[in-house]
Amino acid sequence: FSVFRQGDIGTNWYTVLSGSLEVTVSETGKKQDAVTLCILGPGTSFGESILTNKPRHATVVTRDYTELIRVEQKDFKILWERNKQLMERVLTPLSALQKLGRFSYYTPTSLYVRQHLRAPSQRLARAGRILRTMLLCRAPHMIRDRKLHLRTYRRCLVGSEMVDWLMQQSTLVHQRNQAVGMWQALLEEGVIVHVCREHQFKDKYLFYRFEDDDEGIGTVPTNIEKKEAEDRLPDTVLMLATIGPDAMMRMILRKQPTERTSEDLEIVYEELLHIKALSHLSTMVKRELASVLIFESHAEAGTVLFNQGDVGKSWYIILKGSVNVVIYGKGIVCTLHEGDDFGKLALVNDAPRAATIVLREDNCHFLRVDKEDFNRILRDVEANTVRLKEHGQDVLVLEKIPTNVKSQDGSVQSHYKYSVMAGTPEKMLEHLLETRLDNKQDENSGRAIISSFKTFQILLDIANATVLQNTLIVHCMVLPVFISPIKRRRVVRKTSEFKGLRVYHGFFYLHSVFKGLIKSLLVKGKNRDSGILKYSVMAGTPEKMLEHLLETRLDNKQDENSGRAIISSFKTFQILLDIVQSTIQSIVKVYCADHTYSSFRFPMNTSVAEIVHHAKDKLSLGDDLILCEVKSNGDRMVFKDNNLCVTTGLSLNGRLFITPREHIDALTPLQEQDGPSESTANSIELMSTKELAYQITLYDWELFNALHEFELIYLVFGRHRFNKITANLDLFLRRFNEIQYWVATEMVLCSNVSKRVQLLKKFIKLAAICKENKNLHSFFAIVMGLSNIAVSRLSQTWEKLPGKFNKLFAEFETVMDPSRNHRVYRLTVAKMNPPILPFMPLLMKGEYC
Repeated sequence: FSVFRQGDIGTNWYTVLSGSLEVTVSETGKKQDAVTLCILGPGTSFGESILTNKPRHATVVTRDYTELIRVEQKDFKILWERNKQLMERVLTPLSALQKLGRFSYYTPTSLYVRQHLRAPSQRLARAGRILRTMLLCRAPHMIRDRKLHLRTYRRCLVGSEMVDWLMQQSTLVHQRNQAVGMWQALLEEGVIVHVCREHQFKDKYLFYRFEDDDEGIGTVPTNIEKKEAEDRLPDTVLMLATIGPDAMMRMILRKQPTERTSEDLEIVYEELLHIKALSHLSTMVKRELASVLIFESHAEAGTVLFNQGDVGKSWYIILKGSVNVVIYGKGIVCTLHEGDDFGKLALVNDAPRAATIVLREDNCHFLRVDKEDFNRILRDVEANTVRLKEHGQDVLVLEKIPTNVKSQDGSVQSHYKYSVMAGTPEKMLEHLLETRLDNKQDENSGRAIISSFKTFQILLDIANATVLQNTLIVHCMVLPVFISPIKRRRVVRKTSEFKGLRVYHGFFYLHSVFKGLIKSLLVKGKNRDSGILKYSVMAGTPEKMLEHLLETRLDNKQDENSGRAIISSFKTFQILLDIVQSTIQSIVKVYCADHTYSSFRFPMNTSVAEIVHHAKDKLSLGDDLILCEVKSNGDRMVFKDNNLCVTTGLSLNGRLFITPREHIDALTPLQEQDGPSESTANSIELMSTKELAYQITLYDWELFNALHEFELIYLVFGRHRFNKITANLDLFLRRFNEIQYWVATEMVLCSNVSKRVQLLKKFIKLAAICKENKNLHSFFAIVMGLSNIAVSRLSQTWEKLPGKFNKLFAEFETVMDPSRNHRVYRLTVAKMNPPILPFMPLLMKGEYC
């Protein structure tokens, strides 16, 4: 009996109570050309085309006595609108079955898990075969027949045992959740299946099978297959470890919000921290979103997510892929990519959709927040947000955070903390000075206060320097009149604790109003109790600061051995260090186009304009001169006139050239810039690997220890704005390039294959020891040197490298994996105890973000 035929317009939706039905499709429309796609069993539902009024994709015919539940179109649409999340799970998309092209017996959950998938990808199908072969070789007892509830399940494995086994195969897999994600990636593509098609992969006593065993075509692997699987296992584990976190995330998001554990929510929350569209939201809102987000995917480009004029029901965030935004009469107005969001405006304004969203590429993934959850979170956010307005504009936005505090009698009282989310610099400082400084328990919490300012980086913008100066001066003028001496001292102390504000010492430390306040506080403090307040240098010239130290502090016999304490009392002693460092003289060679050069002695903070001016006079050159770096490959980089300390920022083999602007194309590299021509592999082999790693780490630590956090601020906002240099940062970054290219150069210059293999082993050992020493800076430099395209092409060398070294290097490459915002690197660092030498280029990336 035909329930409906291919091409019919749908009027009903069905659920199978008993019996079975055959699903067939014909490309020609003729019955004799029909191909059976699958068999639908009890519990399966079908007929989803009634939602779109599109023709049926396939013909459904009963195979035996069958009982069905039939729901008419109008009633089904009402159910769908009221229970969309639940109804999505019970639909059987016959169009998806047609794309699968695979004859199987389907139940509701198997359709739900695989409805958007085609046949397994080639690399995951191969990964499944390798894991099955290794299981049969190393743990054949795991794949066997098992009985449960009087039923026998053939050739299956237990989920928890699969996790245990995978963790034993590689040090890359160090958490059970990580192994679960790797198996889930295989389950999503049908490489493994739950025996009843009822569960995603879980670390429990649940039964799973490999695809071949499930279809009854599994065979015993041959010796050749076993050897091949043994060789490819490290690469397979590495590949699965890379895609596992994404699969784990999708698995969590497919769960109903009520089913998500606290651990699940923490994983989702951690991922939300790195999504661009959510970066402006507070921590509380992100945690709320973690509990309500729903995963949604679409397989084909051209799919319409919603149409212009539709009622807004959800907010979307793009996890993977891209979409086109189409407006009637205008066509495609823009394209949205990974990290962007859309659909929020219709929910906020309760208005129809303003545009049509069309998938731009295949296999797009989205995070979806439905309207009910969106409105609830929005209400909660507004209820916990305090806005201060001036002239109709928000000048300060505070987030109200509930906290419980124990009183002296032991009872718990509810209080609220206010955390600054946004605002103008004046109001943010005003909030700090007027509210936080009154809290006696907050006496020494300068850093905590700064960290609570979610948008405090606004204050680091040099454009606001004058605003900060004026705000502080106004408060200093008011303080002596309205506030007690204790609170005035707090202002001075808090201001000196602001690391960000210390950058602006030139603007306010020496201002007459601020200086007068400091003087009055010191005098009053000394008259009242000379033991309470000591003289502490806050600013001054280097000469006077040292003179004060020598004349006053060293005469105090009680302070004879307190050299470090004296230095630490200098709230702005960094000023002295900066000035001394800036005045260090360096020798600069400046070349002309004919490769002649002249030497100059300049302070480190000399600008490019000054270098050009002196070189012009000494070399008797014309006007319109430029200073540029010529690299060994012939590339030229022109410096701006306001650039400072350009000598420390040169590339490894870079040289400074001066030339008229119109003659820049005539500049060529020097012969000495070609680098070494002979290998020193023999000398390297004679050195102890541990001693070499130790000496490298010592040198790196000296460079890193000289680096001040201010240099990162100077680099991000522009050294010329502060008239400061970043010589230590430049040298530390240069050190990374030195080690990276040293490794690559030595590998390429070694002509003997056998010696090259030994050298490769030496460098892999060196990287391993650097990692043990927590020197991630040199560890990454060595690994990136070995990953250089010139080294990776040495196929004979890599083929002769022993398996354990190949496996070790594969693990190193995993740490370098940039996916999920360098998730593996972050986990690696989290497990290390300080001190750690960080991977500086990645730290720099975080500073700019």
